[in-house]
Amino acid sequence: MSSVSLSSARQIENLIARYSHLVDEGDFAGFGALFDEADFVSGEVSLRGAKAIEDLIGSMLVVHDDGTLRTRHITTNILIEVDEDDGSAVARSYYNILQSVPGLLPLQMVAGGRYHDRFARRDGTWSFTRREVTIDFTGDTRYHLKAQPAA
Repeated sequence: MSSVSLSSARQIENLIARYSHLVDEGDFAGFGALFDEADFVSGEVSLRGAKAIEDLIGSMLVVHDDGTLRTRHITTNILIEVDEDDGSAVARSYYNILQSVPGLLPLQMVAGGRYHDRFARRDGTWSFTRREVTIDFTGDTRYHLKAQPAA
């Protein structure tokens, strides 16, 4: 099997997708590792480092009997701008979170919003330096969040 070199934009798109896979699978340690040297910002919360982010999402999200969140994070409309000379990039995208659990209609959107990301190339590998999550709308989050937002 030959090795294929991926463009910087494609490597960054893979990082964006990896985020979704890790959280949907309930792999909070892997999720946190994406931000080992990065800021994670959501509303008033701003954290840096793998362990802090792993602890945050572990304290917020419901893990079901199958070990997953029973969600699918769907990321679309990805716009990536790469500065190859500087080794930096920015991206914007939309996300929708779908969930299916017993007791909830078969499939519902529980949240949707936007990601604003920054990346750096370190030793030839792209990584997050910042992810800002904006929640634009929410649905029924009873089976997704441990604590429900105030009405």
